[in-house]
Amino acid sequence: MKYLFLLLSVVSLALPAAAAANDKIFKQVGDNKIFFSAFNSTFIEPDVAVANQIVRGKDKGLVNIAVVVDSGTGKPAVITGNVYNIFQMSQTLEFVEVREQGAVYYLAPFEFENEDFLTFKISVRSDPKKPAYDFKFQKKMYHD
Repeated sequence: MKYLFLLLSVVSLALPAAAAANDKIFKQVGDNKIFFSAFNSTFIEPDVAVANQIVRGKDKGLVNIAVVVDSGTGKPAVITGNVYNIFQMSQTLEFVEVREQGAVYYLAPFEFENEDFLTFKISVRSDPKKPAYDFKFQKKMYHD
């Protein structure tokens, strides 16, 4: 798990360079930043994938969601969501919590076709006394 967080951090930092200027990698919600990304599972090294029970494949992706407070620490949350293709076919995202070295983030696998334009609809509840925050983002996925 210790190398998975490092890898996901690097992938998250590399995404803005490839994204358009108006794309964002987080949503500001009160004192929290909700970071989000979707990427091909083949970005994860095979040994790291095996150690973390992640299935790699050219048509398999991962969604990464992290709730971070202003102090920079990860915060537990309840994350749910779905991913939709252009034909509105949906997959339910099954998020798994990952905790390592003070970080808390959530991963969910999904499948996609080459050049699939996907819409991710995510719900994040980081405070049980407040309603969930719902947002969506889009990403075009390619087979490697």
